Amino acid sequence: MLMIGLGGFLGANLRYFVCDWAVRRWGTQFPHGTLIVNLVGSFVIGLVLVLLAEKFSLEPYWKHLLVTGFLGAFTTFSSYMNEAVGLMLAGNLGQGLFYLLGSVGLGLIAVLLGGIVGGLFLGRVPVANVS
Repeated sequence: MLMIGLGGFLGANLRYFVCDWAVRRWGTQFPHGTLIVNLVGSFVIGLVLVLLAEKFSLEPYWKHLLVTGFLGAFTTFSSYMNEAVGLMLAGNLGQGLFYLLGSVGLGLIAVLLGGIVGGLFLGRVPVANVS
């Protein structure tokens, strides 16, 4: 738990700094920071998991620190991509595609519904921007 917490602390703070840097560099018209974080996190989770599985035989707490803690806080998108690829590589192409498309499509619907419910709780007309 301590390793996950330490990794989470580092990952969450790095995410903040990357997103803050991106806003200062390019503004807020597009979520450049989140895109950078998600793509870098996806690359790093693939790299780290292969290296940990095939090259280095480290104690399990390193995986908890790096993957669950650091990358989990840096971006859950990396875990999402890894799980989808894992399903597909295991021969479950349909499940992998459903997971990918379902997470995106249903996630969008969930965000919209959450915004509507939040607006209703506040007694006003719901708005699309829930950030």
